[in-house]
Amino acid sequence: MKVYNELLLAKELMRFPSVTPVDAGIMNFMAKKLRLIGFKCKILEFKSKNSKPVKNLYARLGKSKPNFCYAGHTDVVPPGNLKDWTVNPFKPAVKGNYLIGRGANDMKASIACFIAAVSKFKSKKFKGSISLLITGDEEGVAINGTKRVVKYLKRKKEKIDFCLVGEPTNQNKLGEMMKIGRRGSITGYLTICGTQGHVAYPHAANNPAPVMIKILNQIENIKFDKGTKNFQSSNLEIVKINIENTADNVIPAEAEATFNIRFNNKHSSSSLKKKLNNIFRKACKKSKCSFKISYIVSGEAFITIPNKTTKMIQYTIKKITKIMPKLSTSGGTSDARFIRKISPCVEFGLVGKTMHKVDEAVSLSDLKKLTTIYNKILENYFK
Repeated sequence: MKVYNELLLAKELMRFPSVTPVDAGIMNFMAKKLRLIGFKCKILEFKSKNSKPVKNLYARLGKSKPNFCYAGHTDVVPPGNLKDWTVNPFKPAVKGNYLIGRGANDMKASIACFIAAVSKFKSKKFKGSISLLITGDEEGVAINGTKRVVKYLKRKKEKIDFCLVGEPTNQNKLGEMMKIGRRGSITGYLTICGTQGHVAYPHAANNPAPVMIKILNQIENIKFDKGTKNFQSSNLEIVKINIENTADNVIPAEAEATFNIRFNNKHSSSSLKKKLNNIFRKACKKSKCSFKISYIVSGEAFITIPNKTTKMIQYTIKKITKIMPKLSTSGGTSDARFIRKISPCVEFGLVGKTMHKVDEAVSLSDLKKLTTIYNKILENYFK
């Protein structure tokens, strides 16, 4: 029986320079490894207008119910300045009991732990199926990744009964936190349109800049809510302000700004759009300007109500790490926002302190513990 070592497999996965959305051969490599331990694999490549094609992998071991799924991503963020790294980010190395390289905790090493755990578990008889849903488009626009795979699975009537997403959920120590939901995310692109003119003749122009300043001040100070039992309060952050103007004596025709809202389940993207559009409309009417607004919704707020599987995973983690993980909805978005449409899901992975940073690293001890956790979760789930 083929049994994989999580450290060796993590190194192999991290050698692929799979910066979003580049595959670099990693999906075929994983499929080959999984077929050796009995999985049936399907590589799914999706593409759409104005975006590059993305390869994804859905693999399943077994045919019967229930189907426990592990989800994650093999794409990574760019390494930045290679001179700042102590190792080549795509030639991982062990230093001082840490594995260093891009994807060490976000999240190739987590994928290695799960495959290693399955390889150790698969020899045991169990009733059900184990599946993997792996994308190459999580760190990017997420158009042709998990979102498309979920649609494919729905079309094929492929049911997932529970999903564990292996994102790095812990801030300092393995076992601190499980994610049972996420806040929603909406980005707004606002343009205020005035009338261009000479600064010496303001009566013949209509400056959009002061209007934009008033609007931004107003939306920045909105108190959306005080949070809920499971969610922190919603917040709006202004991330860009821009006026394209090459002259200092010209009143500009347009002013632009970008903002992002992270919102809890007291709101929806639709309700927020309505609230904001009313503010823009009133402000522009008063100033005799006009506005243009477009939105991108990355995901709605959601929560997986804890059930017996959630609690089983929580106590399995505690038994191995000696820490009872907090059930949280903090942080940014993840692909759980797509998977939750077809299956209850939680997130648990490595410590994310160095994710996206130079010398991204994972402790060898955590690698072993996470493999043990994933293995025990399978044992407990299929009891």
